[in-house]
Amino acid sequence: MMKRLTWIGFLAALIIGATACRRVVVTEEGGAQTAAADSMVVDNGFFDIDAAQKAQEQEHKQKQKTDKKRPKGMEIPAVIEGRPEQLLLRDGYFVSYNKDWKIANWVAWHLTKAHTYGDNLRDDMVFKEDTEVPFPRATDEDYYSSTYDRGHLCPSGDNKWDRRAQIQSFLFTNICPQNHGLNKGDWNDIEILCRQWARKYGDVYIVTGPVFNGGVKTRIGKHGVAVPDSLFKVVLCTNPYARAIGFLVPNKGGHRDLRTYVTPVDEIERITGIDFFPNLKDDTESRVEAADDDDMVKNWNVPAKYYYEGNNSRNNNYRRNYRY
Repeated sequence: MMKRLTWIGFLAALIIGATACRRVVVTEEGGAQTAAADSMVVDNGFFDIDAAQKAQEQEHKQKQKTDKKRPKGMEIPAVIEGRPEQLLLRDGYFVSYNKDWKIANWVAWHLTKAHTYGDNLRDDMVFKEDTEVPFPRATDEDYYSSTYDRGHLCPSGDNKWDRRAQIQSFLFTNICPQNHGLNKGDWNDIEILCRQWARKYGDVYIVTGPVFNGGVKTRIGKHGVAVPDSLFKVVLCTNPYARAIGFLVPNKGGHRDLRTYVTPVDEIERITGIDFFPNLKDDTESRVEAADDDDMVKNWNVPAKYYYEGNNSRNNNYRRNYRY
């Protein structure tokens, strides 16, 4: 009887041990790696610990390999979980491209004072499809008769410092369907503000991209380019102290008080699922991203609005005045 009980106890201990081993196999993000763990159960029903450890080590090496390829600039957001992402390096910016949307998840760049000047204007530029992303992809034809502008994410005005950078800014991976009034109005005003901040403070870090409320509702062209409901822009400055500001702008026309677009970076993170400025120290990141609307307007001296005097020419050579 004792031998039988001992044998039963031995079997029970093995089963419990196998279960315990299965529970400790986790992904790098801390979630249970159940699918991989199931594959480690051998034919006799017991858990292969060595195989599980090898799988975990391989996953860790793959993550390290991916991390090494990812740019380390202050402007680069964290990896987006559960969403297509192809990173593209350009002379003036980085793109996280989404093949399902046919536009970017985000575009990020480090705008220096020097990069706000230059003679490489957009006059002779041509929009082009980006051959580095897979078919189907956005082309000029998708925008024909769509009523939407080919709106820059990283603006042409931030790339006039270099001719090749200017040419690259017209690739369709840096473009999204944008309301005409917004593209030529408030969105352009916010871009001008960013250049003024870069000149005033020496440099700023910028991330911008589309926002979809509850998924893609509208697509244009035969390639199905997604039309965002809104656009976001987040800006970080570290001189003379770290601070950030966010803008959330509906994709529609009309001129509004620019301060109404100001939105905490934390809120934009919640809406977009993107973790901005992960290379900041944790306490600094938490502080700058939690700043409320009033603090951001004050810290960044955001004007109430611009208003136009004269006609808006193709190159935006018109006089503007601030109203605070």
